[in-house]
Amino acid sequence: MMSTPAPYQFDDSGALLETQLPLPRRSGKVRDVYELGDQLLVVSTDRISAFDYILPCGIPDKGKLLTQMSVFWFDHLDVNHHLLSTEVPQVLADQIDVQPLEGRVMVVRRADVVPFECVARGYLEGSGWKEYQATQAVCGNRLPGGLRQCDALPESIFTPATKADEGHDENVSIGRMIADVGSDLALHLRDETLRLYRQAAEHAKSCGIIIADTKFEFGRVADEDTPILIDEVLTPDSSRFWDAATYEPGHSQPSFDKQFVREWLMNSDWDRNSPPPSLPPIIVEQTAAKYQEAFDRLAST
Repeated sequence: MMSTPAPYQFDDSGALLETQLPLPRRSGKVRDVYELGDQLLVVSTDRISAFDYILPCGIPDKGKLLTQMSVFWFDHLDVNHHLLSTEVPQVLADQIDVQPLEGRVMVVRRADVVPFECVARGYLEGSGWKEYQATQAVCGNRLPGGLRQCDALPESIFTPATKADEGHDENVSIGRMIADVGSDLALHLRDETLRLYRQAAEHAKSCGIIIADTKFEFGRVADEDTPILIDEVLTPDSSRFWDAATYEPGHSQPSFDKQFVREWLMNSDWDRNSPPPSLPPIIVEQTAAKYQEAFDRLAST
């Protein structure tokens, strides 16, 4: 007789690594998504990934912070979105202990995902900085010469990327996006991405945080003509947050995300071609504190 899998798997720190709820499931790097008829249940675990690998340990309460930050932005931004509820469905409460799910679930509308990451950049960093050094452009957006790493751009730019099931997404031009989904949809999503980025960046500035760049995802629902905002929104996993008080262009900036994790892994003897090692407790603690600080600062006003 086959045994029923435990609904939750935790690591030694108490981080929630995996859920196995009694519903049809698919999993990403961080989220487990369950079928709820014409709705979906999105569970944010405490998993953390780096260099395209999911690490064997988690960051305690990271999933709760990601969920709460997305909920804050869905409420704060002027946009139609997929979030319906943050309550654990009764169908689960009738079958299992749902306490580990509290604070980390979103019940959302089902949508057909537009197959592009919609990225807005206000500062020159990451893959944009690398491309600029080679071409003085980012995804077809020509930029002035002489810009330094992490410089503010003259105006925010739209840099879409194809969605990869595995590995890295690929930055592309708006022309590529138009060819794939049509000009009306591509130009609408460009304008909406930049509008939402500007609105969010203005709020973050009042909290002493710079949003250097961020990615949005959009989807179509059956009863509406205009795509809605889906997935996570403006979290440290989907955005680059910098402290405005210490911002200094010309080099990389400390960020409110998994920077401690990446730096520790880069300085370890891990070859990046095999299963990654577990993190020392101090790296877990420092990373958790950065996620918490970002949420506290952005959502407290």
